Amino acid sequence: MKEEHYEDKDITVKGMEESDNNSQGENKKSSKISIIKDFIFYALLFVFCLYVIPTFIIQKTIVDGPSMEDTLQDRDQLMVEKISYHFNNLKRFDIVVFYPYGREEKEYYIKRIIGLPGETVQIKGEDIYINGEILEEDYGKDPITKAGMAANPITLADDEYFVMGDNRKVSFDSRYEEVGPVERKDIGGRAILRVWPLNKFGLLE
Repeated sequence: MKEEHYEDKDITVKGMEESDNNSQGENKKSSKISIIKDFIFYALLFVFCLYVIPTFIIQKTIVDGPSMEDTLQDRDQLMVEKISYHFNNLKRFDIVVFYPYGREEKEYYIKRIIGLPGETVQIKGEDIYINGEILEEDYGKDPITKAGMAANPITLADDEYFVMGDNRKVSFDSRYEEVGPVERKDIGGRAILRVWPLNKFGLLE
């Protein structure tokens, strides 16, 4: 009787040990899976932050030159959202970043939208006309002294925008044949926020 009693105890202990070993093995396996999942998650997050966000969503841009004074100054740092133009959501007076010589070239300009797709733009003296009516705006730092190719009416195509810098005397923009109307495909995004200098931090108008 006693021997049988001890044998039962021995079997029970062995069963508990095997159960503990299995449990530890499962815990180790679960821990490894958890580590792998975490690694994959952070790797995807890294790729998203490093590539997807600046390529398709938002990106920092630096102003180069005085063509947007007094609104923007040379070396101002801006955040540019890159979604609006895909859905034709750009509006008159939006500040945009575009590639005047195509996306193959790295050079980009920052200007303000004056004329929208399908509109006719003309500059007479110091005034801008849209579809034959004077455009009411006060963004220009100085009066317009050069109409350029806009001295004659320019009718924009369904995917074109007429852009000008706020510093009208020095801005190289759609008034010049080398730039001309900007196609939607060459627009890189809409400037929405100035992040530097800090004393001018805020949304752009």
